[in-house]
Amino acid sequence: MNDTIFKFNYPESLIKDYDYWVVLIRDKQVTLGSLILAYKEDIDSFSKVSKEGFVELEMVIKDVEMTLKRAFNYNKINYLTLMMVDKEVHMHIIPRYFSLKKFQGKSYLDPGWPGLPDLKYINDLNKSELMFLKDYIKNNI
Repeated sequence: MNDTIFKFNYPESLIKDYDYWVVLIRDKQVTLGSLILAYKEDIDSFSKVSKEGFVELEMVIKDVEMTLKRAFNYNKINYLTLMMVDKEVHMHIIPRYFSLKKFQGKSYLDPGWPGLPDLKYINDLNKSELMFLKDYIKNNI
């Protein structure tokens, strides 16, 4: 595991561990179900991902999309591979919603819809709500 993975609160945030990738709950929920997909090796360029890592990535993306669709019925999904602050290969997975989403009696917004996700907007969750959300996704993957 690399520094970026630990920065996103691994292992507490872990949803699923694959051979080359980990899926983590994003502590700052830009939209309901926001995740981090991180490559385990300490590399700083997407082009350095191994062939085996790319093969596995297809399965990981399918797992994530099917899980989030089933759990929250998103309208679109965005993958942001920015790697500016956290240098190791990772993506922010942001499910997108054209209308308000409700989960466990709480409302979640996507104020950037239909444009870019508003990364400065955070749907506020306390620690227990975030862990419940993580477990909900983990149990549906």
